[in-house]
Amino acid sequence: MLYDYRRIFSPAGSLLFSAAGFISRLPLSMIGIGIVTMLSQLGGDYALAGSVSATQALATAVIGPQISRLVDRHGQRRVVLPATAVTVAAVAALLLCARYAAPVWTLYVAAAVAGCMPSMGALVRARWAEIHRESPRLLHTAYSMESVLDEVIYVVGPILAITLSTRGFAEAGPMAAGVLLAVGVLLFAAQRRTEPPVRPEPQRAGSWALRIPGLFLLVLALTLVGASYGSVEVVTVAFSDAHGHEALSGLLLGVFALGSGLAGAVFGAISPRGAITRRLLVSVCVMAVTMAPLLFATSLAMLAGMLFVAGMSIAPTMTITMELVGCLAPAAQLTESITWIVSGLSVGVALGYAASGWVVDAAGASAGYWVPFGAALLAASTVFLSLPRLTRASALSAAGPR
Repeated sequence: MLYDYRRIFSPAGSLLFSAAGFISRLPLSMIGIGIVTMLSQLGGDYALAGSVSATQALATAVIGPQISRLVDRHGQRRVVLPATAVTVAAVAALLLCARYAAPVWTLYVAAAVAGCMPSMGALVRARWAEIHRESPRLLHTAYSMESVLDEVIYVVGPILAITLSTRGFAEAGPMAAGVLLAVGVLLFAAQRRTEPPVRPEPQRAGSWALRIPGLFLLVLALTLVGASYGSVEVVTVAFSDAHGHEALSGLLLGVFALGSGLAGAVFGAISPRGAITRRLLVSVCVMAVTMAPLLFATSLAMLAGMLFVAGMSIAPTMTITMELVGCLAPAAQLTESITWIVSGLSVGVALGYAASGWVVDAAGASAGYWVPFGAALLAASTVFLSLPRLTRASALSAAGPR
């Protein structure tokens, strides 16, 4: 099992850029919850804290693909360094505005500008695609590993941000996110040997990557996957609270992430078989099926087992999606294309938060699990209905110039 994971790091510099990419991606999971914790610690209400955090998340989802489009046109190093500088400056401005009680509108402006944060996950995957372009098996393993690392990031990051802001000083969480982003990006940009070359743009590259046949359908499906994933988090917290053990919600979500991480690690060591579009359909159908039992949980112990099983489809789904993006998108638009997927996932998570919170308030914690099940069912339906177009787009892309 470990053989392929060793092989992906055989090219010089691969371990260094992957490690730097991990550091630079950690702030993505810290900044949102860090803003909420900071503003609440400084006396602001949760409505303000949540809306400022949502502003930053929405800005990242909108601006991120534009940053990545520039990366495809001008190269990673030339774009991510100034984009990171703007982001770090905006985070610093947000901290100062919060500390010194500046007008509320300044918080929103700073949070929006912080949305210039580059999509480091897309940049890392673009490097793997360049290194292992001639070996689909190793690229599959590399993408699987990155999906596992994403799970680690989304478990460790929020804990780190909350701990720093509650046990240190209020601004410590977002401040640490800014520092890690700056350090990680500098280390990443220094790895020039593995940076993908800037390629001549095909005719269609003058427009958005969303116009690539099949890509918009993938973004839509991943938005629904994100809604399912995000709503699980909110409902699990509510379910734990309803059973008198809210403090255990973090452990339960860790079990959910563990299921995803372990499945992703095993999936990366297995040779992919069959058409990639059908593999995607199978993975989202499995997600829908494994989300259904959550509706029948009656205890925290039962819920833990169900969450572990439900999480096992997340990382494989992300791995297959990224591989399919690599099939659909030309190399000159790969970073932007991956970033649109990440943005769709992020928007979906935000929608899942909102929808599940509304259902929990209206019908109770157990009923809240209808949201992740329903979103997963819609994701599976979307992929099923899109399968002919995705298959055709994948075949045309494979036949054309890359």
